[in-house]
Amino acid sequence: MQLAPDLGIPDDVKPAIESIRGRWYQKMSPRTRHSLLQFRLAKLLERWAGEGALIGTEWRFYLVREERPSSLVPDVAWVAEGRLPAEAGDARERPALAPDIVVEILSPRDRKRLLETKIGLYVDHGSSLVIVVDPAKRTVRMCERDRDETARIGEIAHSTAYPTLSIDLEALFKGIV
Repeated sequence: MQLAPDLGIPDDVKPAIESIRGRWYQKMSPRTRHSLLQFRLAKLLERWAGEGALIGTEWRFYLVREERPSSLVPDVAWVAEGRLPAEAGDARERPALAPDIVVEILSPRDRKRLLETKIGLYVDHGSSLVIVVDPAKRTVRMCERDRDETARIGEIAHSTAYPTLSIDLEALFKGIV
């Protein structure tokens, strides 16, 4: 497995810094609804996947197949079992791969162009599904290589890459204002 490069990103800065093709961007500090949605989506993916995957929040990944590598920290990441080394070490702690499933929860000041760049990086580096949650609009966007659909309240978001995965937007946003 390829080792992640040292991009000089400080580990002790909160919120985390992401590097996109050599430029640094600090993530937004999460607020209540962001945190609640992050927790709900991590639980949903855990229930859906059972024990067949590793699921984490605010987990740094290194996308290194480019001249200027990137390092992204998705709100929730799902990695199929066996894609990471079983033993402890740098290759497991600093994975040089894109998660199979990525969840990005929008913050009020997120920039659309930056979001689209991140989605492209994830998909180009092997993510099968990027789920973009917009708490303000109460939508869930399912981005796959050949499909990009947005579900709204009252609908259920589906994935073609993972046909058994669905997100009921009423349940996801229940009680979140």
